[in-house]
Amino acid sequence: MGFSFKKKSIPGMYRKTNRGNLRLFFGKIYFQWKRYLVWFLERKSFATIRVSLDKLTHNFPISIFKHSSPIYRRLKDVPMYLQENKKVNLSIAISKLDGVILQPNQVFSFWYLVGKPTKHKGYLLGMQLRNGSFIERTGGGLCQMANLIYWMTLHSPLEVKERWRHSFDIFPDSERTLPFGSGATLSYNYIDLQIKNTTKQPFVLHLWIEDDFLKGEWRSEVDIPFIYQVYESYHGFHAEPWGGYTRRNTIRRKKILKDTKEILEDELVTENTAWMMYEPLLESKGSSSIRNLDRGK
Repeated sequence: MGFSFKKKSIPGMYRKTNRGNLRLFFGKIYFQWKRYLVWFLERKSFATIRVSLDKLTHNFPISIFKHSSPIYRRLKDVPMYLQENKKVNLSIAISKLDGVILQPNQVFSFWYLVGKPTKHKGYLLGMQLRNGSFIERTGGGLCQMANLIYWMTLHSPLEVKERWRHSFDIFPDSERTLPFGSGATLSYNYIDLQIKNTTKQPFVLHLWIEDDFLKGEWRSEVDIPFIYQVYESYHGFHAEPWGGYTRRNTIRRKKILKDTKEILEDELVTENTAWMMYEPLLESKGSSSIRNLDRGK
């Protein structure tokens, strides 16, 4: 599948808007306390019980889907110490998430389990995306874990109850292996990643760091009779009439029977639109060339 450039704007695409800092501050407080209320009222539905590592593989012997992503990436103008700190932050979050059991009808909430990332808990300054740029923020870098969990969940029968995406495409692709827009962003506590178990069997989330890779898998007691294929059905760059470019793509998922390879479903997962913070075209040797359009992450 190739890439395309289009100048026509898709109906319903809104112009970029700049919100004042005061409005953002009070809006954040409002949504955080609203989330606290939901947590209190629905506290019995959230997964909290964890299984120890020695019992995890014995009681849940089947690996439903496994994935890994490199912790260190070369990003323009991003100091490496922020990525070193990210590794520390990921390790602390793993201590809260690894081995959590998601029983039928229960909900996995990233922030409900991890809690607020603070210096007191050992979290360090890391990179956090904000309004088309990045800032240094305590606990920054946890989005990589949300990305990993979200991608693994798309390859399982679990249901994504809540997922947020980035509104900006800040960096050109670097060693991308997954479709653009296949991750999940986080901000304590109102921008969360939540997953519901709508099946009749329990699942366990296993997370660890090995050889500078963040690794994870969903495990269960018994195998499932189908596999999932997540793919990109469209990917394009659009020059907007009010200036700038947006990057857009469509991600779909096929549900396939393992035995017969029959496609049971081919459903829409998400349609992404992100403002590009870099020029999609570069002049190279007298001609235009596409900058870093290797797919994935």
